Amino acid sequence: MGIRAATEADWPAIWPFWRDIVEAGETYAYPLGATSDQARGWWFDGSRVTVLEEDGSVLGSAKMGPNRPGRGAHVGTASFMVAATARGRGVGRRLAEDMVAWHREQGFAGIQFNAVVETNTGAVRLWQDLGFTIVGTVPGAFESTRHGRVGLHVMYLDLG
Repeated sequence: MGIRAATEADWPAIWPFWRDIVEAGETYAYPLGATSDQARGWWFDGSRVTVLEEDGSVLGSAKMGPNRPGRGAHVGTASFMVAATARGRGVGRRLAEDMVAWHREQGFAGIQFNAVVETNTGAVRLWQDLGFTIVGTVPGAFESTRHGRVGLHVMYLDLG
């Protein structure tokens, strides 16, 4: 498995799992029913985008960059999508470790996740394993398909 910079040519491989994850309504607040063009615009929004591939197949993707512009640009953020067929194989962890290393190399002071769905226990556990802490939870801020309104964690990793 290797991680590399993504290009627009990777979008046809990313789109099916991006769409499936968003439409499941459990982990991302992107609008339901997005078109491929809309989703591509959100994913390739000027951030660094990576893919993890194995034998020519894209198994997951991450996007990362400053959390806020201007005076907040010293803190990074990121988002991740892993194909259902690749879950449980360490794809998310590999993408996350690459993301943390990239933020360090770029001189970011920390990484902030603004909206980790509290019922996404696998992601919460991964982030905590990598040193992130929950700095707060916004109650009922996410409408989960299965659980109704659940909290969104704000998570932070100090890179100082």
